[in-house]
Amino acid sequence: MDEEKLRDGDRSAVEGARGLLGLSGIGEGGTRVPPTFEFHPRRASSIPQHICVVTETYSPEINGVALTLAHLVNGLRARQHKVSVVYPDLQKRTISDENVFGFLPEDLLVRGLPLPGYQGLQFGLPAGRLLRRSWRNRPPAAVYVATQGPLGWSAVRAARALDIPIVSGFHTNFHKYCKHYGVGWFRTLTLQYLRWFHNQTECTLVSNEELRAQLQSAGFNNVSILERGVDSQLFTPQRRCSELRREWGISDEDLVLVCVGRIAAEKNLQLAVEAYRAMRRLSDRIKLVIVGDGPLRSVLQKTYPELIFAGMQTGEQLAKYYASADIFLFPSETETFGNVTLEAMASGLAVIAYNYAGARLHITSGETGVLVRFGDANAFVDSACNLIREPQAIKRIRRQARQFVTHLDWLRVVEKFESLLLNAGGTSRKESTTSPLTRRGLAT
Repeated sequence: MDEEKLRDGDRSAVEGARGLLGLSGIGEGGTRVPPTFEFHPRRASSIPQHICVVTETYSPEINGVALTLAHLVNGLRARQHKVSVVYPDLQKRTISDENVFGFLPEDLLVRGLPLPGYQGLQFGLPAGRLLRRSWRNRPPAAVYVATQGPLGWSAVRAARALDIPIVSGFHTNFHKYCKHYGVGWFRTLTLQYLRWFHNQTECTLVSNEELRAQLQSAGFNNVSILERGVDSQLFTPQRRCSELRREWGISDEDLVLVCVGRIAAEKNLQLAVEAYRAMRRLSDRIKLVIVGDGPLRSVLQKTYPELIFAGMQTGEQLAKYYASADIFLFPSETETFGNVTLEAMASGLAVIAYNYAGARLHITSGETGVLVRFGDANAFVDSACNLIREPQAIKRIRRQARQFVTHLDWLRVVEKFESLLLNAGGTSRKESTTSPLTRRGLAT
């Protein structure tokens, strides 16, 4: 009966949101102290559990969702759990049902299609039959569905049909992307679909209290917080490289601004460029380095030849680029968290960001970074200009930012993730029997 409700009860929302499905996988006061996780971690089972993670983006793809999942999966495996990951195959290999029947490998590759506008990325096609056969043979203790596209939707259906506990992750504010792609009218329908999707699961995980409150007010049920960590051994000021700065044409005394992430409309990089140009009017000893790739890179390179486009960087090379800069500009308005915020702070950078998501959670303005009123572009530019007028403040913020985030490791995050997954079977799922297209009072 549950499967029939999922299949037919809110079909209008599913059909109406088809255009968004392909996007899945693609977020003052006094001095703060590193937050503590308010939960009692469940001890790792003496008998390793089978946990399945379903996602439409995964390593070696480079984005916040894929990197977060890699930390969570590796952490669970380090705690002796058997973790299988289901995701689209970037090499376009296919696996038949017969090849996996009777055994679920750690990485189960399924069919995918290219994601329009994002070279190298794919979205997963529905794989319900494959998953049902695999899970019947070896049922997971829990399934974590990280993305809301066709693959994730089919995983929810399969898990419900087999009465396997499901936890979902709200990693991306797709409804906020709409205005950046000229379909602002689609925002409400998109949020309705996301609510319907997540309410089919026992629990939805978000990265901060602010986002939980927003989703709860929009009708999302059973929302829990799973914060983020940072690898402070990888991202460290010790990787600062004078040779790299000389390649950028800058001395050790000059300032390097950096942006790291996908070069796409929703990242609001135009505002970072505006801030850079305003800062250049105060001092010509400043450079802006943009690290990453995406659909807008070629346009921005042609429009702003004076900027340094470093392309995609990973691992120690990425850490070197962070550490060799001085100020991190983060003008995005669409984050659920923004892992780059913690990476920049761990690298000893002064972060300028809007006051929401991960920045709001971890930055004390004027102490460990600079927070700007959300959506106020003029204030963002002014804050950047004011900061470079105070070189001693930059040094102080950089030092204190590093000190703050060294406590935010991934171990406690993984422990809480494990606890939430293994206790999901006891969570009461609240289903909506009303079409999401007809419900009222949805926050937009």
